[in-house]
Amino acid sequence: MAELNIPPAPAIPGATHLHSGKVRDLYRLTEGPHAGHLLMVASDRISAYDFVLDTTIPDKGEILTRMSLWWFDQLADVVPSHVVSTEVPAEVAGRAVICERLEMFPVECVARGYLTGSGLREYAATGEVCGIALPSGLVDGSRLEAPIFTPATKAALGDHDENVSFEAVVGTVGAETAEALRDLTLAVYGRAEQIARGRGILLADTKFEFGARPGGGIVLADEVLTPDSSRFWPADQWEPGRPTPSYDKDVIRKWLVSEESGWSPASGEAPPHLPDHVVEQARAKYVEAYERLTGQRF
Repeated sequence: MAELNIPPAPAIPGATHLHSGKVRDLYRLTEGPHAGHLLMVASDRISAYDFVLDTTIPDKGEILTRMSLWWFDQLADVVPSHVVSTEVPAEVAGRAVICERLEMFPVECVARGYLTGSGLREYAATGEVCGIALPSGLVDGSRLEAPIFTPATKAALGDHDENVSFEAVVGTVGAETAEALRDLTLAVYGRAEQIARGRGILLADTKFEFGARPGGGIVLADEVLTPDSSRFWPADQWEPGRPTPSYDKDVIRKWLVSEESGWSPASGEAPPHLPDHVVEQARAKYVEAYERLTGQRF
């Protein structure tokens, strides 16, 4: 497991800190009209190669929060979201939401419309992805005949999620819930893929998290369809057979393993501080993705 070095979460009046992940801090509200609900705060932290970097990306938390809220609105007739309110404490204004307490399903719900990343590696080794046989001859960036549900386990913080079969999900949550998660994942992906394509962006793959309300019903939770959880490609640069540029932290990953950085993920040492030009390029990618998808200026 990598040493994440997540900084302490800031204190927020009227809220108790519960947990911090690579990017988000989670609190329980103890005062006010939403006492008992959760406060989910998106920081400007960024991770790469299982490290949380000591450099932040300005405005990243606000961009991802705005993008998630926009997507939750687009998907409201497909699946309800966990958002209760955006009237958050002043300390985290613009980069936090108040949300429901849910019983989260221990499954990363991944949909793939294109073959790349870990799916491509698994296909190259077995001809399958998560037990789903795919046609021969596919290459990096191939569009699949139909999107596929390729779930993964939720790894401990600092570990890698591991692709699993649909049968493994059935064994974890039961057949009825597994089928519901699969159907919702593909329905949400289908809607989002159509919207993104209309804006000149391909949604290659994405990851969703769902939870159950105490009285029943599945809810879309966490963040959704941002560059941190999704692989967005500019449609006019897509060419199967070679890696496609993406709207995410790829510019950071590439710099970290470059000669200029002098660092190797295998070294076991923490990555170096990012230079200003890399920070600016990364921020620009996040802003461009937000503006192209939503049609709004940041």
